[in-house]
Order: sequence, then structure tokens, then C-alpha cells
Amino acid sequence: MQLKIIPKTKDGIALLVVATLTISFFLSGLFDVLDIFIVKVMLVIGVMGLLAIAVHYALKNETKKNRPED
Repeated sequence: MQLKIIPKTKDGIALLVVATLTISFFLSGLFDVLDIFIVKVMLVIGVMGLLAIAVHYALKNETKKNRPED
């Protein structure tokens, strides 16, 4: 039996990232780590990085035609 830790599909990777972020934010808030300045700076840098990656993929995305051409 093989344990699959790292998913290979895009949906699985997105689900893993969202679950990890949710759990880390919950634990950080629980232990009052979010009030530290360097953590706030790291969060802002992380959000800007995610935004840059999202814009990159949005510009790279191609539209697909679902209708067959006549």
C-alpha cells in the first residue's frame, strides 16, 4: 500500500494548499502569533506573491472553444 502525500492533479494540489493555509492561520491565531510584526510582513509578501502567480496564470490561460466548427 502506497501513501500518496503529494497530489499530482491540479485540484489535489489546490486542495492541499488551501487546507494547509487554513490550518496554519487557525493555529497562528490560536497561539497569538499573528500580532508579531515580522509575521504580518511575511503575510503581506506572501499575498503579493500569490497575486503575482495568479495574474501570471490568468494571462497565460487560453480560451477553449467547446463548440465544433461548422
